Parts: sequence; structure tokens; C-alpha cells
Amino acid sequence: MGILEIKDVSKSFGGLMAIECVSMDIQEQEVCSIIGPNGAGKTTLFNVISGRFPPDDGHVSFQGMEITGKPAYRIVSMGIGRTFQITNIFPLLSAFENIQAAVIKNRNKSFTFFRSAKRIQEIQDDAWQILKEIELVDQAEVISGHMPYGDQRRLEIGIALANRPSLLLLDEPTAGMSPEETRSTVRLIERLIKERKMTLFVIEHDMDVVFSISDRIYVLHQGALIAEGSPEEVAKNQDVISAYLGE
Repeated sequence: MGILEIKDVSKSFGGLMAIECVSMDIQEQEVCSIIGPNGAGKTTLFNVISGRFPPDDGHVSFQGMEITGKPAYRIVSMGIGRTFQITNIFPLLSAFENIQAAVIKNRNKSFTFFRSAKRIQEIQDDAWQILKEIELVDQAEVISGHMPYGDQRRLEIGIALANRPSLLLLDEPTAGMSPEETRSTVRLIERLIKERKMTLFVIEHDMDVVFSISDRIYVLHQGALIAEGSPEEVAKNQDVISAYLGE
């Protein structure tokens, strides 16, 4: 059994089947990607894993423990980090304050004690360390809503790191980025998963990114898993070529 086991998971909305009988087994420290056309069910699957939606059927296990239907805050506390398609930061706070707020939350300290928490060296040290890891120390005092888009996405990854996840779910981490921002973000992700020894599960539409970072690729189409395998195997799969990659 891997770090994340998904067994026959289905989820529908108003009679529309978003994912149907999907099974996956993600191994520890593996880099896995999900690809597929828009509406294939990729984000729905992430929402089920992270506790935003309960599945209609099936089971999800993390590190051998059943997490099916558990609330999102419980799943986060168990060691699953998550980013979203739309950047999820506090735009009126500085980069440092965003990270510090996440550290406070994941240390079970109330956000209302924000000012006094600034004087707690351990929390400050953790926040600065994360800023260093995501290479945003020089923007620590910049209001995050004023930061370049690529840096906002880095900041969101930093927020996800605050609970020291062993599994990181990234939902289209390079969407909307310039080629240089994409290359920089990929280098960052590769370094983080190596240094932190994390498992990575990523939704991504940029095939250059997918094929460069993935150990294994899953392909969803109309809610169903149609293929899985190494990048080389998926690239040659005729069902995948017909459904998504094209000739």
C-alpha cells in the first residue's frame, strides 16, 4: 500500500457523474501527475482527497489510515497540503504575514494573537525558513496582493508547507505563468520535494512540465481513469492520444 490509496471513488453533482470508480495508489516520495481535458474530474478528485467533498462511493486512505469523508482541517493536520487553481492567499497581508498566519494556524494558536505571536521566536523562525525555501525573502514585507502572479503562486505553496506535509497536492501550479515563471516554478517544486522528501500529486495542463517531473501519470477522461503509467508509456497510449494529447 502506498502513502495515498484511492479505491473505487465516485462523486456526482446533481446527477452528473464527475468521477466514477477511480482507483489510484501513490507511493511514498513519488511524483505523480493527473492529466485530462477540462471537466475530466481532476479537481473533483483532489477535493475528495482533501476533504472538501465527501465521495458518494469508495474509500481514500492516507498512510494506511482511512480519511474518507473526514473534514478538511483534520486531513490537513494529518499531513496533506493543498494548493488551488485560483490563488488562495490573504491579499492584504504581506508575504511574511501570510506564512506566519499559516504557521500559527498549524500550531493551533489563535489568529487573534497575531501581534503577540510575532514575538514568539520559534514561529518567526519557521516563517522565515519557509520564505527562504520558496525564495521570497526579498519580498517578505510586500503586500501579497501587489506581488507578481508567479510569486503569489510560490507564496501559496509556502502556505501549504506550513503544516509540514508529507503529501502535497498542487492544482495547476503553473497555470497562467510566462515560460520563465514556469521554468522557475518547476525548479522550485523539484527542489522542495527533494529537500523535504515529500510525495507530490499534481494536476497540470502543461505537458512539458508533466513529462519532465513525473514518475507516473494518471489520465482522466469524462470522470474515468483511462490510463496510467510512466511518461513514456502514457505518451504512446493510443487512448490517451485520442482523448487528450492529439497526434
